[in-house]
Amino acid sequence: MMTEMRGVPLGTTRRAVLRNTAFIAMAGMSASACGVFSTEPDGGGNGNRAIGLLLPDDATNRYEAFDRPLIEAGIAELCEDCEVTHGHATDVDRQKQQFVDMLGRGVDVIILDPVDAAATGPWVEEAAAEGVPIVAYGRLAEGDIDAYVSHDARAVGRLQGRALLDALGDEAPGARVMMINGPSSDPGADLIEAGAREVLDPVVEIVHEQGIEGGDPALAEEAVASAVRSLGTDGFDAVLAADDALAGGVVAALRDAGVEDLPVGGGDADPAGLQRIVSGEQTHTIHRPPAPRAAIAAGIAVRLLDGEDFSDLAPDRVDGTTTEGVPGALLEPVPVTADNIRETVIADGFRTVEEICTPGFADECAEAGLGG
Repeated sequence: MMTEMRGVPLGTTRRAVLRNTAFIAMAGMSASACGVFSTEPDGGGNGNRAIGLLLPDDATNRYEAFDRPLIEAGIAELCEDCEVTHGHATDVDRQKQQFVDMLGRGVDVIILDPVDAAATGPWVEEAAAEGVPIVAYGRLAEGDIDAYVSHDARAVGRLQGRALLDALGDEAPGARVMMINGPSSDPGADLIEAGAREVLDPVVEIVHEQGIEGGDPALAEEAVASAVRSLGTDGFDAVLAADDALAGGVVAALRDAGVEDLPVGGGDADPAGLQRIVSGEQTHTIHRPPAPRAAIAAGIAVRLLDGEDFSDLAPDRVDGTTTEGVPGALLEPVPVTADNIRETVIADGFRTVEEICTPGFADECAEAGLGG
C-alpha cells in the first residue's frame, strides 16, 4: 500500500528519481525477498559503506521473516556499494552494546527499532555527536533522531476500537470492555491504547485495563484470569488486546474460565491470531503491511547516506518525548476479519493459506472461503 508515498518534488536530481522509482517498486515485493546479512556488525571493513540495522526479537519471528530481509533487499536495490550490518536483541542492554559496537565499527547510518524506546536517548545523542544519522523504525526512539518510519499506531487503536464495536453490534452502547495493553516501554503501545480509547470511551465502559510488560502472552493470561475472578464470568462483554500475542493469552484465560462467545480483538495479523479468527475465538486483528514500511526505511537510510533530501518519503511530522517535529512516514494499517483475510494478508504475501489453514483448521477455513 503506497498511498503514503508522495511524488518526486521539482528539483529532485535524476539520481534521486531513479532511487525513488526503485524503492517504490520494492514496496510491492513479497516477503520472499531476501538478502545476505552479517550476523554481527562488521561495518565498512571492506571499503563498502555500512548501514546498521538493529531490530528486537519477538515471539512471532516477524522481524526475521519480513522486516530484516525486506529492508536489506531495499538497500541493495538502491545502493550497490552498501552493506547492511545487523543485530537483534531481546533486552535493552544487549541492544545498547550492539549499537555501541556499530558506532565503533564505523557504520554510516543506523536503522533502529528499539527494545525499549525510553532507553535510547543517550545512544542516539552519541551517534549524533559522531555524525551518524538514526532512522527510528517501528517504535519512536528517544533522542535526536533524523526520521521515523512506522504504521500510525493511533490509527491501529482506532481501527481496533471500531472493529470491537462492530463485533458487539447492537449491544455496543454501555458494553463492559476489558483492555489488555502493550508494555509501557513501547511508546506505540500508549498510542494504540489512546486510539482505541478515542473510539471506545464515548460508547462503552472500560471495566478493567492493564498493561503487560514485555508483551508476554503468559502474563496476559494471568492478568485476564485474575480480572475474571474479580469481575466474574458475566462481568464483562468483550476484551481488546493490543496485539495477537496478547490476544492468545486472553483467549486461553477465557477458555479456562469457561467464558465463550465474547468478542476478542487483537493486532499484528499473526498466523495464530488469524487461526483464532477463522475458528471464531477472536473477532479481528490489524494488518501493518511490512513491504512499504521497509522500503521507505531503506530509501531514507540511503538518502541520508548520500546527503540527499528525503522529504518526499517522510511527509509527516511526529513529536516524541525528547524531539519534536521529526520527519516521518506514518502508514495506514488495515483491519482484518474472517471476511477479508484473503483480500488483505494473503493478497499481499504477508501470510499464506497454508500457514493459516493447517489440518486442525480445515473446516473453519473452508467456511471462511480459504479452502482449496
